[in-house]
Amino acid sequence: MDASARRLYLSHATQVDVVDLRTHRKVGTIANTPGVHGILPLPKLGRGYITNGRANTVTIFDLQMLKPLGSLPTGAKPDALLQDDFSGRVFVFNNAGSSATVIDPVTNKVVGTVALGGAPEAGVADGQGRIFVNLEDTHEIVVFDAKTLVVKQRWSVAPGEGPSGLALDRKRHRLFSVCANEKAIVLDARTGKVVAQVPIGKGVDGVVFDETTQAAISSNGEGTLTVIYADSPTSYRTATTPSARGARTITQDPTTRRLYLSTAEFGPAPAATAEVPHPRPSVVPGTFKVLEFGR
Repeated sequence: MDASARRLYLSHATQVDVVDLRTHRKVGTIANTPGVHGILPLPKLGRGYITNGRANTVTIFDLQMLKPLGSLPTGAKPDALLQDDFSGRVFVFNNAGSSATVIDPVTNKVVGTVALGGAPEAGVADGQGRIFVNLEDTHEIVVFDAKTLVVKQRWSVAPGEGPSGLALDRKRHRLFSVCANEKAIVLDARTGKVVAQVPIGKGVDGVVFDETTQAAISSNGEGTLTVIYADSPTSYRTATTPSARGARTITQDPTTRRLYLSTAEFGPAPAATAEVPHPRPSVVPGTFKVLEFGR
């Protein structure tokens, strides 16, 4: 989501489509992004970054022209990425490379690598120099310094397993790690202590934190959203809203507070192969859609 330009960036395996949210019309396509995962627009710099999971690169693109400007190498299978306001750096989390690639967006150069000791998924920054990132295979959150790139802490998310999405309540210092075993684990972002766990839907991938309602919202592939409300610093309750099957990726417009998810209609899965032993269901052509949620 680029709130300043009112644009939504949508990943499509080998390309990124861009939608103007004022008209709901597609305004451009950024091609040649094999295995695209994450998309990060940086309006102040007039460019953005796209992670290409199959090419092990990041595409740099122009926000106005929606054209590639070049690329940078990353670790294996770059996935989620973020910009940290404190250091000004961009951090790319390499899922198969167990690392983070560090980019200076002013010079467009790779300036470092962080060995994470596990397969990273989503990360968040606290605005004070700390980066938090879920490790999917070790069931941990690793914390490192945004400037020195030194790993400071490793916190277990047990009883959560397979954490993917991660959100941060900066005001209350709470991390929300959403996990594959249908749990959201709430941790103290200062100590790493698990303070609560709540049930969420199946097939979760993403989570956002709404500053106005002070609620975390997870996107569950089963076709639901789980809204997590805080009754106290250690007590949380949930509400469930229907979405659509496969709607696992989520972003929020910080201005309107609307949520956006994408999915499609699904057919049978293709036959398993040695390269893809657990194939995903096929997508019915022409059924891609964006879901928009408001209050």
